[in-house]
Amino acid sequence: MEPGYWVIAEIAELKHATQGHAYLDLVEKNGNKISAKMRANIWAYTYRSISGKFQNTTGQSLKSGMKVLALVAVTFHELYGFSLNIKDIDPNFTLGERARLRQEVIDRLTQEGHMETNKRCKLPAVPQKIAIISSATAAGYGDFINQIDKNRFGYSIHRKFYQATMQGSDAVPSIIQAFDQIQNDQIKEKFDGVVLIRGGGAQLDLDCFDDYELALSIANCNLPVLTGIGHERDETIADLVAHTRLKTPTAVAEFILSGFQEFEENLLYEMKLIERHAQAICSSESKSIQDLEGKLRNVYKNQIQQGHESLKYKKEQILSFVRYRVSIENMKLNNFQKDIRTLSQNKIQQAKNQLLQFDKEIKVLNPQTFFEKGYTRTELNGVPIHLANPKEGDQLESYTQKTKISSIIKKIEDHE
Repeated sequence: MEPGYWVIAEIAELKHATQGHAYLDLVEKNGNKISAKMRANIWAYTYRSISGKFQNTTGQSLKSGMKVLALVAVTFHELYGFSLNIKDIDPNFTLGERARLRQEVIDRLTQEGHMETNKRCKLPAVPQKIAIISSATAAGYGDFINQIDKNRFGYSIHRKFYQATMQGSDAVPSIIQAFDQIQNDQIKEKFDGVVLIRGGGAQLDLDCFDDYELALSIANCNLPVLTGIGHERDETIADLVAHTRLKTPTAVAEFILSGFQEFEENLLYEMKLIERHAQAICSSESKSIQDLEGKLRNVYKNQIQQGHESLKYKKEQILSFVRYRVSIENMKLNNFQKDIRTLSQNKIQQAKNQLLQFDKEIKVLNPQTFFEKGYTRTELNGVPIHLANPKEGDQLESYTQKTKISSIIKKIEDHE
């Protein structure tokens, strides 16, 4: 029988032959650098036993990237050289190695201060819009959407889906890329939070959620992250650094909806408190108004009484003032009347005197008066002689008081 050796190695590559055999490349690393490499195989009848036991213990199939504790025998082939024939694999070692690596990541995140970073983000009581990172084909995503859309309260939540691979070697970069895209979209979308969900699975299927870079991406997200990536027993590092960890996608949906319900209940409670407070205020103010109404009624009554008395007094004052003013104005009118009478008499007398003077002047200017004094009026062809241009031989007519005398000009002499 070939001697066996227990060796620790990482499976760098694993291939399955059609006959059921498994061919592996085992490596030992110093950091990220491979320091040793050896081919290995597991014959079909042995592989069926090993893989079944490994699956039952770890919940995961053997795959590349796993670190295993294997019982091997060294074989030599003339054509292919040395190789290892794997007789057994201890699944408990793989689980323990996974736990050790997991703790190293936790210690590093704790030392760097990232474990509580995302928990400091504020999650609104009623998130209006959320970003969802998941796989569109994942059952957990469907459960989450059904729970949100069919909630019995009729709550509505806006959401945007970001596709990501949720297991396997592509999961970590795919999920990190989704977080980066959400950060880029935040200015436009204005998300209230991020939901990272997938259905439960085998423990090692969740290894990607123990990755340091993914945990760092969650911790540094400027939005609160809610995780629902496994069952109750499956707590990952992603759960530890997230703002809120829930068991399943359905539990995440219930948590969000419970926030809506709690907010609504608090709102209704506050409304009732406001209503009661308003009723108490109304009752108190109603009594105050009634008391004030009574006081105002008395005040108004007193004011009206005082107003009546004041009006009566003012009325007497006004009447007295009016009488006084009437008396004064009557006196003024009497005096004015006397002045007018005197002035009129003076004016009339002046007019009479002026008329007498005019009469005297008229009498003086009357031609008859001149005739009575012996004067005559001489005309040439009906024009006063002093206005005419007389010539010798012209006939003049002279008028006295009682006669008209005709004469012929025989001679004209100038005189001064």
